Amino acid sequence: MATRAGDDPDSLMDLATNFCLRNLRKTMCYQGNRNKLRLRSDVFLPSEICDKLVNTYVELVHTDSNFDVEESFFQLFSDPRNTRLTRVQLREGFVWDRDLDAIRKQDLMELHLTYCHRLSSRSLKTLTCFRETLVSLCLFGCSQIFYRKNGGAPLACNEDTDDDDDDEEEEKSPASSRQALETDFSFQGFNRLRLLNLGGLPDEVDAESLLRPLTSITSLDLSNVHLPSTAFLTQWKERLASLVLYNVDLTEETLETLVELTNLRHLDISRESMRTTKFKMNRKILTAVVQRLVNLVSLDISGHVMLDNCTVPHFEEAMGRPSMEPCKSSIFPLQELSRPLQFLGLYDTTLCNVTHIPAYKVTGSKNEEQVLNAIEAYTEFRPELAHRAINQLFDIARIQHCNQLLRALKLVIAALKCHKCDKSIQVTGSAALFYLTNTEYRGDQSVRLRRDVIQVVLNGMEHYQEVTVQRNCCLTLCNFSIPEELEFQYRRVNRLLLKILEPARQDESIQRIAVHLCNALVCQVDNQHKEAVGKMGFVKTMLNLIQKKLQDGMCDQVMEFSWSALWNITDETPDNCQMFLNCRGMSLFLECLQEFPDKQELHRNMLGLLGNVAEVKALRPQLLTPQFITVFSELLASKADGIEVS
Repeated sequence: MATRAGDDPDSLMDLATNFCLRNLRKTMCYQGNRNKLRLRSDVFLPSEICDKLVNTYVELVHTDSNFDVEESFFQLFSDPRNTRLTRVQLREGFVWDRDLDAIRKQDLMELHLTYCHRLSSRSLKTLTCFRETLVSLCLFGCSQIFYRKNGGAPLACNEDTDDDDDDEEEEKSPASSRQALETDFSFQGFNRLRLLNLGGLPDEVDAESLLRPLTSITSLDLSNVHLPSTAFLTQWKERLASLVLYNVDLTEETLETLVELTNLRHLDISRESMRTTKFKMNRKILTAVVQRLVNLVSLDISGHVMLDNCTVPHFEEAMGRPSMEPCKSSIFPLQELSRPLQFLGLYDTTLCNVTHIPAYKVTGSKNEEQVLNAIEAYTEFRPELAHRAINQLFDIARIQHCNQLLRALKLVIAALKCHKCDKSIQVTGSAALFYLTNTEYRGDQSVRLRRDVIQVVLNGMEHYQEVTVQRNCCLTLCNFSIPEELEFQYRRVNRLLLKILEPARQDESIQRIAVHLCNALVCQVDNQHKEAVGKMGFVKTMLNLIQKKLQDGMCDQVMEFSWSALWNITDETPDNCQMFLNCRGMSLFLECLQEFPDKQELHRNMLGLLGNVAEVKALRPQLLTPQFITVFSELLASKADGIEVS
């Protein structure tokens, strides 16, 4: 049987790496002094395996809540005689100065640090240990790395220090308490460095002075960096092939500098929004860029105000289907191109709506293709743009029809994984997933892809107690076959749903959906699953909901689903039946009968539950009281639901 797209099995390398990381003490490590992990003496790992181990570890920590962080993990790679690292990607708040310091003896060629806000200038000093080998460096969103920790003195990179205590102290104090700017760091000696990303560099740091020692730069990203002058960029005009100046204020001087960089193949002068700039892109400026930068294959001018003189009047446009030929371009300056661009960023501009655009890949909001291109291009470093593009994808899936379902799902999943702590991405992404996983699209989705959706949905539920995210996530789970498709995360999803149903939560819609999911999850599963969920507090949570509804005098879906869930979870599970009795279940049964004498569905659910309790021989004496016998005798005459209750 042919597999669906996206259902390819994991590679043996991926499976082995994942297994080793989840079982470090049983495979390549042992427990050393102070409970720290130590690499076994007979283990020698090449760079391909070490790089894979570190980068997969970072991904698991970031996306899998069941994966345990190992404080001394990076120490395993401290000795190049046993382990070789060359390409490392670290991100967000679980990376500390001590982690980077642990691998300082490695000959790193690539080091990508993204949003690592816990790093201080101690790590900046550690970078100098890699200066002779480093080819690619990313410090995007790592602004705190340019400040000394708690005003302390800088350290030399080759000092053997145990700074665990410093990191523990740092964990107690907010990053904003760092005030002392690091002034001793220099890129002097980074002679092999070709690719550098300094996006988000603090305004206090003089970018020109910092970059001056670099002689071999071919790719430079200065997104969101304050640049009083850009003339210094011309020192690399013979080498620079890629330049990103996203959200950098453009001036005449900037444009004069840019057109001198004649070897540029990729230029990004885009902005977050046209509302944040006074600069207006006109035909003259865009023509100068295209004419002077003849090697361009990629250009991004998203977020700029475009003057009308940039476009060909509609009645003068070339006839026929949309064309990528430069000579037919609806954008005047792009008629100067000798060949179509590989990429053209036109997001949040009027230019994305024209007919003929000479580029193979265009970002914009005109159609599904442009929107998906925008999500793909901007997710990693521009969540503020990705959020807006995902919102547009949500509208396409909801109102129209998504034609590139597999691509759309993968892009939204990637965005949710990449920006787990970005509320706007989580809200729009979870809403988009609800529509992209509904019945209309279900037949095209592989098991693996749907599991990926479930994982990111549960991540969202875990990290955000906010009503909109919780509702979107719960609704998305309703698009899956329950319990079958959720069984691989059975305990986790039950734990999260029970947390949602804590008494303090009052949102009726979320409560109703969560109770429905809980009921479905304990229906048609084995007793082992039911017992496990019972120990999580399932029975008590349902009874608390029933108690609250009784106090409000309401018999709604939450009330009925709660009794139905109790009926299901007590089926052939004596422990759960005992919990029901211990938590005043019989008292609530009597109160519900008295308060809602005409609710037949409710009576059916309650009596079904009591039938389960009565099947447990040891519990029967607790039902054989005069009060209960009288009630049962009266219910024998009930005509509710045919003969079901009686």
